[in-house]
Formats: sequence, C-alpha cells, structure tokens
Amino acid sequence: MRVVSKLKQSKAGQNIRASGLVSSTQSGVHQHLQSLVRKHLETTWSQPLHVPTVESYRQLEQRALLPNDRPFILDSGCGTGKSTRQLAGMFPGHLVIGVDRSLKRLGRSGVTASILHTENCVLVRADLATFWRLLLDSGLSPDRHFLLYPNPWPKPGHLSRRWHGHPVFPKLLALGGEIEMRCNWEVYAQEFAQAASFATHTSLNVKEIKPDIGISPFEQKYLERGQRLYSVRVPALYTKALRLSRPSG
Repeated sequence: MRVVSKLKQSKAGQNIRASGLVSSTQSGVHQHLQSLVRKHLETTWSQPLHVPTVESYRQLEQRALLPNDRPFILDSGCGTGKSTRQLAGMFPGHLVIGVDRSLKRLGRSGVTASILHTENCVLVRADLATFWRLLLDSGLSPDRHFLLYPNPWPKPGHLSRRWHGHPVFPKLLALGGEIEMRCNWEVYAQEFAQAASFATHTSLNVKEIKPDIGISPFEQKYLERGQRLYSVRVPALYTKALRLSRPSG
C-alpha cells in the first residue's frame, strides 16, 4: 500500500494523522469499473487453483475444521490474525476462520504451519481466490464475511487487482452471507458498493463508520489518527439470490 508519510514528525511532536491514507491519482470511481464487472459476470474464470491452498483446505477437511454443521464467519485477508481473534470473541457461537497468504504475518499469532486452531478460531495460510472457490464448490456459506482493509492497489491501472475488479468477484458474492468491506479509502468503498450493486441488481451505499474499538489493527490505528473509515455491507438476502442463480458446476 502506498501511503502519505511526508507529514510525519519527530516522536516528541508527532503528527501522523495522514499516515496510512492512500495516495492515488485516481480521485473517483474508475471509468471502466462497470464494464469490467460485467465481463467477469458473463464469463467463466478458469484460472487453475492454487495447489498449496488446496492442500490446506484438505487438511481442514481431514481435521474436521470445516463448519459443516456449525455457523461460521470468514475473515478474509486477516493479516496477523488479530482481527480473527477479535471476531471470535465477538461471536462465541460461531467458528471464525481467518485466511491470509502471508505466513510471516500469520506467524505473529503463532502460526508456524498452514493451520492453527484455538477454541472457536481457525487461522489458515491460503490464497483467497482459491479458498473462496473451494468453499463455494463444497456448498459452504458463511453467516458473515469480513473484508477488513484490503490492499487498495491505488494505481488506476490496478483496478483488476482490487477485489471488486478481480475475476473472482462474482464467486466472492455467490459465496453468500452478509459481506462487510471496511477501508479508509473512500474511492475503494464507492467502487465496491457500485460493483456489488451492479452484480446483485440492488442499490448499496457507502457508510462512514466510527466504531468505539477497531476490529483489526489497521482499523484501530486509523481510528486513533482520526481518519475517516468507510463500510459497505451486502446483505445476505442479496448474496443468497446471486448464489441461487449461479449455474451448477
């Protein structure tokens, strides 16, 4: 993530309100967003599955850690896993699965292999685009799905790397449950809302949020800096309709 850092001062008189803000030449919703989302909705994405993620998924199956008979929450892009642990405390009746590709980040929560299971919290090292497809093909659907401060890919040419511009976006929505994306870049939130609205034939809005405590370390950091935070929620009713309309196979 490229950030504005030139306003940082010495620790004695530090002013870091702008630290962590996204710096981009793009000031509004990308002009090609709708056409890109339409393309992904009308075509089948056939990229091969990420083999190490398939192996991690099979380990979850073998250890009976996939929630076949238990409601679960997905924390996608969980980073160090602190947000997953926070969510596990907030929702003790759910299994909370945190997924991130970086073993270095997950290692800060004690993950030394592909999977760490403690109480109602599971941390998994996996590629999200593959993990979502595996869950979807297994018929599993989370009650809630959190995307907390995803990589903004701030360059205009990086639109297809943002989740709402990625080929996996239709499957992300079809996975189901209530989806909540949070970020501190309003443009990303606006794009996510418009892309999800277009895909689900509904109208979704961006809301500015001011939680008392941040769910993720990023959110807490931005709260302490007084930055504006944004949320987009896609109700489960909308994702369920998309899931039901999804072609079999």
